[in-house]
Amino acid sequence: MAVRISRDVLEQILAEARAAPDREICGLLLGDDADQQIFAAQPAANVADDLARRFEIDPLTLIAAHRTARAGGSVMLGHYHSHPLGGVEPSPCDAEMARADGALWLICGPDGSYTIWRAGSTGMHGRFAKCDIVIDE
Repeated sequence: MAVRISRDVLEQILAEARAAPDREICGLLLGDDADQQIFAAQPAANVADDLARRFEIDPLTLIAAHRTARAGGSVMLGHYHSHPLGGVEPSPCDAEMARADGALWLICGPDGSYTIWRAGSTGMHGRFAKCDIVIDE
């Protein structure tokens, strides 16, 4: 099943990455799990120790997203981050952090390129399967 994302949400993420070309930006992908549709992106602070090479989503943002979902709000489908040095494939570092939980990983580069991956137990680095993307207007 293809992952759907609105053009506005995708542009928001890409603009965030362009505004911070020297560090990894990150945030949450929110939407409808049944339809695999991303309709919002929640930026988060990157609290990793090496912002140029790693990302770690601020735990307070994660907790707030889980609370919102439990209260009937948007479901967290996964997260996004940038690779400031280029490349939109998951890195070995990404694979170390990923759990085989089906979460979506949107990765974008400084040139506006992007991909979406699903975390699992097979595929790239034994952890990621590339998703087809449909962009909604």
